[in-house]
Amino acid sequence: MADGLIIAAPASGSGKTTLTLGLLRQLARRGVAVTAAKVGPDYIDSAFHTAACGPDCLNLDTWAMRPETVATLIDRLGDGAALTVCEGVMGLFDGAFVPPGQSDGSSADLAALTGWPVVLVIDGRGMTGSAAAVLAGFARLRPDLRVTGVVFNRVAGERHRAAIAAACAAACPEVRLLGFIPPAPALEMPSRHLGLVQACERGDLAGFLDAAADLVAAHLDIEALVALARPSCLAAGRETGPLPPLGQSIAVARDEAFAFAYPAVLEGWRRAGADLGFFSPLADQGPDPAADAVYLPGGYPELHAGRLAGNAGFAGGLRAAAARGATIYGECGGYMVLGRTLVDADGLGHPMAGLLGLETSFARRRLHLGYRRVSLRGAMALGVPGAGFRGHEFHYASVVREEGTALFDAADAGGRSLGACGLIDGVVSGSFVHLIDRHQ
Repeated sequence: MADGLIIAAPASGSGKTTLTLGLLRQLARRGVAVTAAKVGPDYIDSAFHTAACGPDCLNLDTWAMRPETVATLIDRLGDGAALTVCEGVMGLFDGAFVPPGQSDGSSADLAALTGWPVVLVIDGRGMTGSAAAVLAGFARLRPDLRVTGVVFNRVAGERHRAAIAAACAAACPEVRLLGFIPPAPALEMPSRHLGLVQACERGDLAGFLDAAADLVAAHLDIEALVALARPSCLAAGRETGPLPPLGQSIAVARDEAFAFAYPAVLEGWRRAGADLGFFSPLADQGPDPAADAVYLPGGYPELHAGRLAGNAGFAGGLRAAAARGATIYGECGGYMVLGRTLVDADGLGHPMAGLLGLETSFARRRLHLGYRRVSLRGAMALGVPGAGFRGHEFHYASVVREEGTALFDAADAGGRSLGACGLIDGVVSGSFVHLIDRHQ
């Protein structure tokens, strides 16, 4: 089993993603067998991690995953690796609003569950002595986790560095000072409405990762940071896989419009005996005619709606799959494409596959964000009526029309009912929820 640690921060925007990517790239350059993980349901950061170090980055989520799933994935990350670097989500203690005693999915909860130490990344702008108060507060708030190292980001110069270092050494000597990163505006990562611009869309990705690695190598005590890592205290349990396979031969859409698939789910299907093949809707490819199931993951179909609407080979392939009785399942962006119409941000309507009674619009954007617990209303490829799953919803699409039989009953992280969600029509189904794991 590999040693591991969590790179966390007091808040989003502190620079933990860039630092994590630079660290992963630098370790890979040095020949270290390193793997990456990401706390929570984010699929965009994970793709950057994979590009930085090679092996698939796996999401670890203490709210959406069963403890045995987390343990199994950590064991898989450690297979043949010496170190797992896990990037946190939001601020260290930020998670879902849940009843007392339940895991909120925060980085702190994962650190407490696994025993992995935390390295904190603090944005040093505008602070000197106050930086020590931030560090001490985060290091001592929860006795069931260990903040063992700190990196200060966006530090203006030597006097700024020295003032922060002196204050932290006096107030919080038990936390190792690992480095002071100067401002690096050239490494700011561009974003859009669902987060960072995807790794697969960045033509400069290799250069960006190498520049981040150079920055980290110049300003971070990498050897000291790696020495803080510790093995997880979780023992891998019985392998069950996050989700039941949709079929024996599953055609998976994969390109810039359909990139939000969790590697753990796909690998779980493979380990359960399913064969996976990939196709590109943007290249006007349809699913393999021999496949008995089709999976359309989330992504950014709204940015390519006109092109998808004109791709007759893709749409015809979906309709042919439905006609021969293949299971077709779509999540979020994939769900929208299975509908009748997708209206883009300019108000232009584009015909989609027309396999579900769904019409969506980005002309009237509204944020839908949060963990979801869902249960099947009727039998389908994922399970019997009542079968439960946990997942996450994150999109800006508004539903103009949603007609037909609902797929799931849904609740939020705190257990509040959200009513019915998704649609099913024969072998075709989908919803806006990205499924992550079975429920207990």
